[in-house]
Amino acid sequence: MEKLTKILLGVALVLVGGIFALNATGMTNIEIFFDGWWTLFIIVPCAFGLVREKEKTGNLIGIGIGVFLLLCCQNVLRFDMLWKLAVPAIIVIIGLKLILTAVFGDRAVKMITDSRQSGGNIKSGCATFSGQNLNFAGETFEGAELNAIFGSVTCDLRSAVFDRDCAISASAVFGGIDILVPDNVNVKVSSNSIFGGVSEKKHNPDNAGAVTLYINATCIFGGVDIK
Repeated sequence: MEKLTKILLGVALVLVGGIFALNATGMTNIEIFFDGWWTLFIIVPCAFGLVREKEKTGNLIGIGIGVFLLLCCQNVLRFDMLWKLAVPAIIVIIGLKLILTAVFGDRAVKMITDSRQSGGNIKSGCATFSGQNLNFAGETFEGAELNAIFGSVTCDLRSAVFDRDCAISASAVFGGIDILVPDNVNVKVSSNSIFGGVSEKKHNPDNAGAVTLYINATCIFGGVDIK
């Protein structure tokens, strides 16, 4: 997917450069700049992100805002309608995403629920206007729920014991969560982000026979870093 993105971006740059060159020599007189051309700096990156990234919500909102601004510049819509329509549209998108997540479920959330019902030791970490450090050195890790609201949570699993697949549910609202994972554990991430995101710095390939840590991250003006 990254290769395709680079190819498409390269083709676009070649076309734009070619048009500039032809216009400069007088062979053509193609007008590239149009009313609202600057909105492409919003629409195009979000469109690429929609293809490349797992999390779609933020990119969908960005494309919607970019298209709206473009239509305003083209005198199709009025600028004063932006705040009247943007906020309801964002609320609807978030609501639909929550409904779809609840209906179709998430593997990490289901694993935590099943583990708790079977008597599993699911840890909890919550930081509200504060910070919390959780270190599981020498402990058998079975799963955790982490919440950072205007605060930060660090979950250190580098010396924890993993004897089977497990999961973490992480929610960062105007806050941040760091999850430190050992190299011998596979990581699978699913995320729901609104003006936030997940940074997955561990890019370990699937290790045959290794356990997998499933992480479900919800970020609203916050972030989750997996290191």
